[in-house]
Amino acid sequence: MNRLLNYRPWGLDGAALLLRLIFGGLFIHHGWQKIEAYNAILPRFPDLIHIGAKLSFNLVIFAEFFCGILVTIGLLTRLAVIPILIAMIVVYFKALATAAFEMKELPLVYMVLSLVIFLLGPGKYSVDRLLTRNKRY
Repeated sequence: MNRLLNYRPWGLDGAALLLRLIFGGLFIHHGWQKIEAYNAILPRFPDLIHIGAKLSFNLVIFAEFFCGILVTIGLLTRLAVIPILIAMIVVYFKALATAAFEMKELPLVYMVLSLVIFLLGPGKYSVDRLLTRNKRY
């Protein structure tokens, strides 16, 4: 019982792993859907940041699918979560700027989770940890 009431974290690395697996898996799924329907989505994809719809769409696929894979396995985790965070900021503040909050709720949750992953880092159950465990800082 004392452990449940203790203020110190006791499952932080496990929680980071669980968060990475679920968050990354969701983004891999979303990115894969866009890859599969690439030719159908591209003509309708908005150019919200004025770099061209095709480049914007390709960057979203990169953020969701490829960065989702990196986050899931815990490789370059903090760097990989930044494009996802940027994509969600664009969705929240540009694509859904005038939408009701119910439409903006999920991108907001993804933004917050991106920040949590960035702040927590990958945890000890990650490829990042395997690559840096013998280094001293």
